Parts: sequence; C-alpha cells; structure tokens
Amino acid sequence: MILFIRFTYLCIKRGIKLGILGALVVLACTLVLLGYAITQGPPSLVTEQNTLYYGKDGSLIGEDHGAEERYWVSFDKMPDTIKNATIAIEDRRFYDHFGFDLKRIAAAALTDLKQMRMVEGASTITQQYARNLYLSHEKTWKRKFHEALYALRLEIFYNKDEILEGYLNTIYYGHGAYGIEAASRHYFNKSTSELSLEEASMLAGIPKGPSYYSPLANEEKAETRQNLILSEMERHGFITSSEKNEAVEAGLVYSGKEGTEAERIAPYFQDQVITEAARHLNIDREQVKTGGYHIHTTLDENHQKTLEHQIQSHIPEKEGIQIAASIMNSHTGAITALVGGRDYAKSPYNRATQAKRHVGSTIKPFLYYAALDEGYSPVTMVESKPTSFEVEDEKDEYAPSNYNDQYADTAITMAQALAVSDNIYAVSTHMDIGTERLADTLKTFGIDSPVSPLPSLALGAANISLYEMINAYGKMVKGSESLEGHTIAKITDRHENILYEYQPKYDKEKTIDPDRAFTVTHMMTGMFDSSLDGYASVTGSPIKGKLTRMYGGKSGTTDFDSWMIGFSPQYVSAIWVGHDEGGRMLKTFNEKRYAKAIWADTMETIHEQLPPAAFIPTPNVKGVYIDPETGYLSGPNCPRERLVYMDKADIPKEVCGGNEDKTKKEVEDEFKNDPWFKDVVDWFF
Repeated sequence: MILFIRFTYLCIKRGIKLGILGALVVLACTLVLLGYAITQGPPSLVTEQNTLYYGKDGSLIGEDHGAEERYWVSFDKMPDTIKNATIAIEDRRFYDHFGFDLKRIAAAALTDLKQMRMVEGASTITQQYARNLYLSHEKTWKRKFHEALYALRLEIFYNKDEILEGYLNTIYYGHGAYGIEAASRHYFNKSTSELSLEEASMLAGIPKGPSYYSPLANEEKAETRQNLILSEMERHGFITSSEKNEAVEAGLVYSGKEGTEAERIAPYFQDQVITEAARHLNIDREQVKTGGYHIHTTLDENHQKTLEHQIQSHIPEKEGIQIAASIMNSHTGAITALVGGRDYAKSPYNRATQAKRHVGSTIKPFLYYAALDEGYSPVTMVESKPTSFEVEDEKDEYAPSNYNDQYADTAITMAQALAVSDNIYAVSTHMDIGTERLADTLKTFGIDSPVSPLPSLALGAANISLYEMINAYGKMVKGSESLEGHTIAKITDRHENILYEYQPKYDKEKTIDPDRAFTVTHMMTGMFDSSLDGYASVTGSPIKGKLTRMYGGKSGTTDFDSWMIGFSPQYVSAIWVGHDEGGRMLKTFNEKRYAKAIWADTMETIHEQLPPAAFIPTPNVKGVYIDPETGYLSGPNCPRERLVYMDKADIPKEVCGGNEDKTKKEVEDEFKNDPWFKDVVDWFF
C-alpha cells in the first residue's frame, strides 16, 4: 500500500510538471503560428467571378464565367434574411468566435474518436470560406491544418462582415452556381436583393449538400431542410413565430430548369473586347472571362443591329462569301459596331480583326497624303494613259492598268484621279515621290502590318486587316494621331475601382498633319460627285442615289476582295466582302457590289436621327472652286466646278473659261475677305 501511494504521488508530481511544460509548448507553438500567419499578410479574397460587359448606354450586353456561374454582391446589398439564415444553420456563434468554434470542435472530436474516423465536421463559416478559396475538400489532417492557417489569416486581417460577404459570394449552391447571386438568378430568376424569407431559407440549406438538398433535384428533402433552418432562425431570434409559419406555408416557384443559351449580342465585338482587355490588364483571355471585371464597352446596339440587318438583307443566305464590317465614331475612335463573319456559331474567326487581305484602292488616300508633303496639290496634273514603269533590280517593267482599260489620255488632277480611282496617276505619283514614302505613311496612320515598298503598293498590294484600315481612316478624318480605334471605355473590378480607362494618346513620332489630312478627307467626297464627262465615272456613282447627306470615302476592288470605307463628320464605316479562301475570286457582279450597298444603307440608317453636319476645314487650307478637267480656277464660262481645299500657296493662278490672264493677286483678293464660315457653308450647301 505504501509503495502504491508513493508511486501515485510521483506520477501526479511528474504529471503536473509535464502539464505545465506541455502548456508552455502549446503556447509557444500558438505564438509561432500566430506570428507566421501575420507575416503572410492578408490572403486575397478574390476568386473566379463572372465578367460582365456593358454597352455604351450602360445596358448589360453579355457575360463570361468559364464553366461556372459566379458574381459578387457587396455585403450591404445582401438582405438580412440570407445572412441570418446562413448563420443560423451553418455557424450560429459566427460573430462570437475567432474563426474556430471550440465547443463544436470538441463535440465533433468526441464523435470522431468514438467512430474511429472523421464522421462529423465542426467547420465554421471562416474555415469553409478558407477551404473554398484555397484548398481541396479532402478529409485529411494535413488539409485541416492548412485550412486552420488560412482561417486564422482571414480572421486577423478581415472583419466578420467581410468574411461573411466572401463566403456567401463563393459557396457552391449546385447546378454550376457559385455564390448567392448566381444561385438567386438560377433558382428564382431574380437578384439577391429581391429574395424573400422563404426563398433565402431555401437557398441557405443547399450548400450542405448541393446535389442532395437542391429543390430542383429533390424538393421534399430541400423543404425539410428549409423548415429546419426556419426553426433555427426562430430559436435564435432572427424571425418571429408568425414569420416562420408564413414562410413554411408559402409556395415557391423555381426557374432553374435548364434552357437553351441566349444568343450573344455582337459576339465578334465581344471577342475583340476580351482581346483588348487582356492587353490593357496584362493578363490572358481566360483570366479576363473569370476575373469578375465590369467592362464598359463602346457598343451601340442600334448600330450593331443596323449593320447585321443590312448584311442579312443584302447577302442571300445561300451565298458562300464572307464579310467583315465595323462602325467607328470619327471624333473619339469608339467602335460602335463590329461584325467578323456571316455566322459566329459556324465560324468564330474574326475577319474584321484577324484576317488580312489586299486592300486595293482604299490605300490611295494615304498615298496622296504623302504626295501633298512632296509638293503635290489637289490640282497637280498627271497624264492618264497606258504606262510602263521601270523597277530597280527588275528585268520586267511594271505595267498597271485602269479598270476596264479606261484612260483619260490626257492629264488629270489628283482630285479627279481619286474620284475615279485612276491607277496610272497613283503609280506615277508613288514612283515619283519614292515607294518608301507610302510605307512610312501607313505606319504614321497606325497600320503595323508589314508592307513591301513595291510599285504595286500604290494599288493596295498589301495584306491589312479591316480593323487597321478603319482606324487609319478615322485618323485621317479627325486629322490627328490621337484617335485610336477601341472597344473599351472603362474597366472596373467588382467594387467599381477603375483599372483602365481609355484616354487619347499623342505620338510625337507619328504626327499627322491636320491640313494635309483635311485636304485628302475632302477630296474623298469626290467619289460621290456627279459623273464627269470623259473616260470614267466616279466610283461612288452606283450608290450616289441612296445618299442624302455629305459623305466621303474610297472603294477598293481586287479579283478577290471588295472594299468600301467611307465616312461622315460623325462616323466612319468599313466593309469587306470576299471568300475565306484567299485564291477564290469574286466572280459575280453581286459579289462585287455588296460592300458599297451595305455601306450606303448602313450609313443612311445610323444617321437618320442625327442633324446634318459638315467637315470643318482646318485654318491653313482654303476652299476654292476649280474646273475638274483643267485644274484651273472656275470661271463664269466653265461648264462644271468643284470645291477643293488646299494650301493657300497652291491655289492656281489660271482661271478657266477665258480668264487665264487673271493674276494670282486678283485670285487672293477675291477670297481674302470671306467670313470664316464661308468655306463650310459653300461646301455643305
């Protein structure tokens, strides 16, 4: 007995010492763990979320979510019903513990020991949130340790409302819906803020077992759990007895049955938005789709519908040709509509931005812009006749021809050459100023596609995308390098913090001369003049009868491509028609006329509600009336005249119709007292 008592005494004495030592070890480990958690900093609360796209009027035009539906709703926009229902069933001491409910842990551990396996969980909302954000759902002690570490970091750096907000935005509610907003939309086709008590209590029960408690999968089990949640809410004072009874008796109408996917608005446009967003945010396209961004685009749905309607109206469904088209605001560069093909479902390949085709005569305005800097003017005369050009280091000469072999067989002005798209004038000018000048000018106007400075470049022998071309024309119309085609006005995160916002940029190395740009812009209105007597019609004559206001533009036709790029003071629009197979020719008359017809009807429609507008001349150019045939100033005996803008120093001295002896001083005196608005009024009317 004495030995037993002594042994017992020694055990107790040693146990006390070991207990104190153990407590110190636990305390030290706790402090180390706490210090480590603090040094790791606040964990990110961000998880994959739906990215939303808005049109220029603020309306939702689309969303991306990868394989899952995810949204983010701020805490103050969540109704108390969903917060309280979740706390009542998942973690009723949520606001009282530090991320770990010791009472629940002890009870769960006792149960696990009895069963000799992990059968009962005691995870708090914080722990579940940590698991959803960072970890797997495997039932191992290693996972539990990491979960506890993440939960500790969440509790250290975020308050309870922030943690509950994150939890409710990330928990899985079944059927691909992550977060309360996605669940609310899926099950009840409404926003979270509109949830009733009975709807909120139903949703709160699903995360326990989404496939088991989903009312769409098993309504009886879902209602049983809903009743349990309502009882818990009553027991903990979240609702009254009468509120509980009303919710139990209320019927629910679900809308979560799978349906066909809605047709996307402007899918090619949205694809370009993703591309631009990835570039601006320096992330990949998939991260854009699942980043929870709010992307405010430049899309004008009326413009988009008009463009799509005109394409469908003009091109029969059986036609095998493809199309690319776009509309741009000529003041801001905002792309208001974009089509990259006939049918996105059949071919998502974006021909407006990805395809590069020969641009034909649409390149000529940039050639003449370069020529104006080399001493040319709109009335510079060059002979239009069959001509062969020697090419350095080439044995054979280059011999271009005009459309249908029509030539003036005399000298014509630059303005007339552009109006009728004379190829001989273009190549002569190109060779005269040096072939590198056009290549450099294209770069100035933002065309980065590689081009070869060959004689044929003057006729559009260069593969360039429609997106680059409409951007370059926009710069010409505005007369500034600051204009840049863009589909995104602003990008924010889910908290409306601005991550990117479009701002015009000026490039000192690519400065555009506004006077020369305006001179070319105005010359391009000549394609819609009344046809001149002589060898060729202006290129816009087939659609001139459709047009009710001032436009400028340039068409381009190759054996394989048909282009029309034109503009008003408000908008630029570009159309390309051709076959995906680069070697397949445009054979029919219809295939070659579609681009102009679609362009004309589109521009007329989008301008219907807009007031008439004029292109405003720049200060250093002067508008004078000339005889289109001779390039002389118009006189009383001239049968035809055309308003042309040019540098004041380039105004011709001669006057057609018998007044050739009129001096330059007399000409200048004739215009020097004109009011500033006369040029605009004369041109516009």
